[in-house]
Amino acid sequence: TSKAFVKKKAALTLLRLYRKYPGIVQNEWAERIISLMDDPDMGVTLSVTSLVMALVQDRPEEYRGSYVKAAQRLKRIIVDNEIAADYLYYRVPCPWIQVKLLRLLQYYPPSEDSHVREIIRASLAQIMQIAMDTPKNVQQNNAQNAVLFEAINLLIHLDTEHTLMMQISTRLGKYIQSRETNVRYLGLEAMTHFAARAETLDPIKKHQNIILGSLRDRDISVRRKGLDLIYSMCDTTNAAPIVNELLRYLQTADYAIREEMVLKVAILTEKYATDAQWYIDITLKLLSLAGDHVNDEVWQRVIQIVTNNEELQPYAAQTLLTYLKSDCHESLVKIGCYVLGEFGHLIADHEGSSPIEQFLALQAKMITSTDNTRAMILSAFVKFVNLFPEIKPQLLHIFRLYSHSPDSELQQRAFEYLSLATLPTDDLLRTVCDEMPPFSERASILLSRLHQKTAGTTDKKTWVVGGKDANADGKEILMAQHTGLKRTFTTIVNGTKTGATGNAASAGASGDLAGLDLSASATPPPPPPNMASAAHLTPDWEIGFNRLYFSDEGVLFEDAQIQVGLRSEFRAHMGVVKIYITNKSSFSIGSLTTTLDNRAAPNLKIDSKSLPEPTVPAAGQTQQTLFFEARGPFSDAPTIRISYLAGALQAYTLQLPILMHRYMEASSLSAEDFFKRWRQIGGGPLEIQNTFGLVAKAGNITEAFTRRLVEGFGWKILDGVDPNPTNLVGCAVYQFATGKTGCLLRLEPNYDRKMYRITVRATQENVPQALARQMEQKLSQGPALGWEV
Repeated sequence: TSKAFVKKKAALTLLRLYRKYPGIVQNEWAERIISLMDDPDMGVTLSVTSLVMALVQDRPEEYRGSYVKAAQRLKRIIVDNEIAADYLYYRVPCPWIQVKLLRLLQYYPPSEDSHVREIIRASLAQIMQIAMDTPKNVQQNNAQNAVLFEAINLLIHLDTEHTLMMQISTRLGKYIQSRETNVRYLGLEAMTHFAARAETLDPIKKHQNIILGSLRDRDISVRRKGLDLIYSMCDTTNAAPIVNELLRYLQTADYAIREEMVLKVAILTEKYATDAQWYIDITLKLLSLAGDHVNDEVWQRVIQIVTNNEELQPYAAQTLLTYLKSDCHESLVKIGCYVLGEFGHLIADHEGSSPIEQFLALQAKMITSTDNTRAMILSAFVKFVNLFPEIKPQLLHIFRLYSHSPDSELQQRAFEYLSLATLPTDDLLRTVCDEMPPFSERASILLSRLHQKTAGTTDKKTWVVGGKDANADGKEILMAQHTGLKRTFTTIVNGTKTGATGNAASAGASGDLAGLDLSASATPPPPPPNMASAAHLTPDWEIGFNRLYFSDEGVLFEDAQIQVGLRSEFRAHMGVVKIYITNKSSFSIGSLTTTLDNRAAPNLKIDSKSLPEPTVPAAGQTQQTLFFEARGPFSDAPTIRISYLAGALQAYTLQLPILMHRYMEASSLSAEDFFKRWRQIGGGPLEIQNTFGLVAKAGNITEAFTRRLVEGFGWKILDGVDPNPTNLVGCAVYQFATGKTGCLLRLEPNYDRKMYRITVRATQENVPQALARQMEQKLSQGPALGWEV
């Protein structure tokens, strides 16, 4: 009821407050906030959509209704041209809200509703058509491109048509060669998204040379996007040339992206290594070239992989010793002292790799290394005491020397190692210096570090940089959105893939060089209430439900403001239901929304043919057409929530009288055929038998009532088949998408005691139980509820 200016400011203020204090937005506000997306004032819609986008990212289930609202509003703006002249920005209809609506649609999986999909498809087609027009000026060009690239991102997210995806790839190939920096940037970003969704990378690989060339673009933001795309388009077929090119570029790369580049090269090398020696060569070369831009996690990960792969150990030790004999970065010294301390004995017989030469190579590095690295070298030397007793005097000399170090850590470490090495027996030394066990395979932190490096303060992405396999891993997407979370990492070295076991994943990280804290947040909050579910039915909903239980047309609900009518037609396994919503009041209602809840899915499929108009004038009417397809037995009737704005938010949740009896077809049988089929079906899971009475205040039951109800459920009553004339015997066929199920009924009423015994047999499991449950529910209510057949 507030003025548009007040609504707009209130939405923006609430957005600011929500970002600072998320708990300030109550769950009960969701429907009201979503309904304002239909506000006739475009400024209000823009402000509210900004608020909804922030809420959707944290509370997707509560704000799921915004998906249809966004699709409808987008169509009205782009296709129907429902926009005030004030919001035409250089002939582009309000590009800001178009971008927001297109992005909001990407926060949910593609809709299963064909009508909603068609609305979105029409809007995207119109955007693509408009993009073909030559812009008149820079402002129009920028606005068109902003909308176009967000539409391309939505098309990639929907991933509906292979042909369309190929067209997108061709168009993006032109954009990444554009003279305009912004267009190149957006093209590279969209192509990275395409790589995250595409079944094959071949269309992108056609542009590999151009993409590699983007690393030398004059604009650093373009270089970053080029690096993201190269990282995403890498696979086993092109990993070697891409990694080699990245290593060449690393030597001259901008300092601002070197650390990120090192992480990506390290991940690609590990992920796509099919040759163990290639992995070692590339990784050590990377550490040598990158120098101070290498995070500790990178060299720690190398140690972990070498420790866990026996075939790598001799070659890694030999290669590292070669590096140690020359000038090398300290990260290589750290790896070298660990690997030689553990596996130096594997190369002790090789030329140039004797124990004394290994010792001298490490000793030479102690002069220039930091205290942390010196401590690691001392640990390697105590391992040498156990492995190479022939050089024990030289090792003891080092321990004595550093036992007087001014650094307390080095002093204590050297003194303890000296004491250990000079014990009368070597039993304790052998125990302490035993070979390290393999590390837990869960422990790679490289991806987490990469996502932390690239994390920003912008909206959450629904995809991550890294190709289709990375986006298939829900944990990685979550980690990219919340960089505090760590992921299970799979090692691929020498063509083999290993994953974490359950025990490894639950183990602590104390013994792990690259150990991660995998503890998730505390107990997750309870799911938000589904206001469209049967748990929130409107008072007196059952009056219309019972009235239309067996009828095809009538009033489902009515009060002083609206009337909800229903007309249905069912043939075989398909049903068409039209819902009429009439505004009985003397003023128009706005933001009319319907939300369906289908607990019977997947055995009952619901699809929309049309949606109601959001605005209904006084005494006006709108309608919605729904398709109901039976795909199996089901017991839960779908519910619909109807909400609208009439000053305040008004909402009704109603149950639709759509159950299995709508798909039952009466079938006649002779007595002989009935008993023959009855025996053929037999018992077990194909039969159900229950005895029940009437609920309180249900009144008396009569033969006429019982027969009407049985016939209402679609049974053909076979008179004269049962020896007891009061019993009812029936036959029907339940029709669903994949076939038909024959059903047989025997109903034994006891009119004096107000009780029934029902027996149902069917040729398919679960059908008897569902049918009997529905019949029992209606029979036990008696005729008091006033339902009609």
